Amino acid sequence: MKVERFEDLEIWKEARELCKSIFQITEKDPFYRDFKLRDQIRGSSGSVMDNIAEGFERDGNKEFIQFLTISKGSCGETRSQSYRAFDYQYINQETLDDLISRTIQLSKKISSLISYLKNSDFKGSKFH
Repeated sequence: MKVERFEDLEIWKEARELCKSIFQITEKDPFYRDFKLRDQIRGSSGSVMDNIAEGFERDGNKEFIQFLTISKGSCGETRSQSYRAFDYQYINQETLDDLISRTIQLSKKISSLISYLKNSDFKGSKFH
């Protein structure tokens, strides 16, 4: 399958699902009332998908790699905040395990794409 838009990328689709899950989790009390952590984890999970999209739209591998590394960092931030949510008893062990698993898998996939792009002869559509 040819990737023509960032919406075609599996990592973006997975990041979108993660972001949606985080929103649903943070809509429940008592998580909802912890405005700072709620907004932080919503922001970091949104940053994962948004940086994939922004980097893709830059039309150059170098910029895309830069934004993918930011996205990967935001993925780690979301994972760390998930532990905080668990420690504060906002989420249960099952929810934590799911979020940890999903963020680790997504981070690995982002790393794989970064490696692929670094080794690719194609430098981006803006160079044609």
